[in-house]
Amino acid sequence: MIEQPTTAAASAPAISDTPATIKVIISGGFAAVYREVLPEFERSTGIRVETGSGASEGTGPKTIRHQLANGIKADVVILSREGLRKLNEDGRIRAGSEAGLATAPLAAAVRAGSPKPDIGNAIALTKALIDAGQIVAPSSTSGQYFRDKVFPKLNLPASVRLTLEARGTEAAEALRAGKANLSIGPTSELVQEPGIELVGLLPPDLQLVQTFTAAVVSDSKAAEAARRLIDFLSSDTEILLAAIKRAGMERP
Repeated sequence: MIEQPTTAAASAPAISDTPATIKVIISGGFAAVYREVLPEFERSTGIRVETGSGASEGTGPKTIRHQLANGIKADVVILSREGLRKLNEDGRIRAGSEAGLATAPLAAAVRAGSPKPDIGNAIALTKALIDAGQIVAPSSTSGQYFRDKVFPKLNLPASVRLTLEARGTEAAEALRAGKANLSIGPTSELVQEPGIELVGLLPPDLQLVQTFTAAVVSDSKAAEAARRLIDFLSSDTEILLAAIKRAGMERP
């Protein structure tokens, strides 16, 4: 569902052939950076942006793929490269419009004030997961990878339970509420969440570094304005690079 549009400053009018409003659907991975820098884009271009949210991958109505397939209109999508690949397969992305924005490795987090376990190698991570017992992760790209690739490699006992929540924000809430003792997800979905604290990155041999990517939706009626937003998010301005660093991300 598309959320209420953000408030745009009117100090700089849009160029005459650029529509006044565009719509974006974004996953959690790049959302912290996007929210921080969007007011500057709106101020400097005069283009208003309405923002909706959705998961990069998974099933059900909260995924970006499901929303586009069921009539939700958007001009730009921002999601993991894995999720974008499926949108390309569906024919929903304008050819040549993709741009990698930032990368985020997988990390673990605990409730604020809880002891931080060692997760520096596979043996240490295995012990941390066993000690935690209840693990939570988003059901999108990172959670699917952790469930399908990491868990089988570590040969964990049945006492270790992994719950996949629809979104990273819901995984963080489950951790805060005591429904889990350890959360796994992209650094960018953990470092700025209140009430939880980053433990560290997953070991290199178990790591997944996601590239969060923007693209123009194939049936967009505002492709020029959509490209201006993507160009802005791809730029090396000081405000953007600082926001990427704060989110624990790097440029691709």
